[in-house]
Amino acid sequence: MSDLTTRIVPSLASVDAAQWNALEHGPSPFSEYGFLRALERSGSVGPESGWEPAYVLVEAPAGVSAACAEDGAAGVDAGSGEIPGRRIVGAVAAYVKAHSYGEYIFDWAWARAAERAGLAYYPKLVVAVPMTPATGPRLLVAKDVSRGPVVARLVTGVRALAERRRCSSIHWLFTTAAEQAELREHGFMPRASFQYHWHNAGYASFDEFLGRLTSRRRKQLRKERARVHAVVPGVEWVSGSALTAEDCATIDRFYRVTTHNHFGQDYLQPGFFAAVVAEQPERVQWARVRRGERTIAGALFFETAAGLYGRYWGCEEEIEFLHFETAYYAAIDRCIARGTPLFEAGAQGEHKLVRGFVPASTYSSHWVRHPGFSAAIERFLVDETAAVQGHMRELASLLPFRAGDGDAG
Repeated sequence: MSDLTTRIVPSLASVDAAQWNALEHGPSPFSEYGFLRALERSGSVGPESGWEPAYVLVEAPAGVSAACAEDGAAGVDAGSGEIPGRRIVGAVAAYVKAHSYGEYIFDWAWARAAERAGLAYYPKLVVAVPMTPATGPRLLVAKDVSRGPVVARLVTGVRALAERRRCSSIHWLFTTAAEQAELREHGFMPRASFQYHWHNAGYASFDEFLGRLTSRRRKQLRKERARVHAVVPGVEWVSGSALTAEDCATIDRFYRVTTHNHFGQDYLQPGFFAAVVAEQPERVQWARVRRGERTIAGALFFETAAGLYGRYWGCEEEIEFLHFETAYYAAIDRCIARGTPLFEAGAQGEHKLVRGFVPASTYSSHWVRHPGFSAAIERFLVDETAAVQGHMRELASLLPFRAGDGDAG
C-alpha cells in the first residue's frame, strides 16, 4: 500500500505556504503560494469570477521520503484541514471554469462547436495560473521524491475533481514541454502555441546585445531609447518591499486605464496588487517612470534568479516609445546586469520580433469527455500543430540578428 494520500481543498488559506513553496516551481514565480493567494484574497478568483479554485494535494508522512512509494489506487479526500504528521509532496492548482476568459490558450471555437452539437462545454476544469500566460510547472512535485508516483496521484486527483464537478473537459495550460510529454502518457492531447521570449546570450551590456542586431534594427532601437531619454530621466526599479500603498494604487489605476484603452477586461480585482506585494514582495519589481514628483508610467515585473516576467504596463502621459523603454529595453538592461537568462514580456505582439525577442514554443494538454467531440479536436490539433510550426519557421526567418548570430539565445 502506498504511503501517499490525495485530498482537494478549496483555498490556499488552509495550506502551509512553506510546504507549497518547497515544491519545484521552475523559473516562474506565478505558481508560488504568494501569487495564487493574492488572487484569492482580492477576489480575482472565486465562484463569482468564474474561476473557482480547487487545489489537489498529494501528501506523505513527514520526515519520510516518498522515493520508494508505490503507485497504488488513489482515493481522494475533499477535506480542507491540514493533516498533522504529513507533508505536501505534490500539488496542482486547478480551477472549475464557467467561461474561457483569461486563459490565453483559446478554445472559444471548441465551445461554439460543442454548443452547436448540443453539448454542454461548461463547466470545464483548467489547470493554469489565472490570467497569467507564462510557462511554468503545473505538476508541482517535491524535489526529494520519486516523480512518477506523485504525478500519477495528481493526475488521478484532477480527473476525480472533473468527475465530481461533471466538467466537460480538462485543460492544462502553459505547461513545460516535459510535462506535456508526461500528460500525453496519461491520455491528454498535446496542443502547440508560441510566444516571443528574449534570451540572454551572456551579454556584457545593452550595446553588446545591440551589436548582434542588423544595422537597421540597431539604429532603430538606439533612436527609440534616445527619444525617450530626451524627455524623461529614465526608468527607476522599485522592489516590492519598497512599494507604498500609493504606489500599489497607481499600479492598479494604470492597469485599468490600459485595459480600458485596449478594450480588454480587467480580470484582476481592486486590491490584487496590494495583496501580491504583501504576499510576494521578494518577487515584485516595478519599473517606474517619474517626471518631477509625479509618476507618469510604469510596468510591473515578477522576478526570479532564472527569469524576469513583465506583466502590467500603464501610463498617464503619452510619450513616444516610452512603452518600449519601460516594458522591454529597461528589462533587457536589468537581465544583462543581473545575468538573468530569460525575459518573458507577455503573451502577444509581433512587434517584439524586431526588438530581439524570438518565437518560443508554449505547451498545453487537453482531455475531452465526449468521445466524438474528443476525436474531432484531436484531428484539429494535428493540423493546428503543423500550422503553428510553419508559422514559427517563417517568423524565425525575420529575426533581426546579423547573419551567423542565429537567435542569439
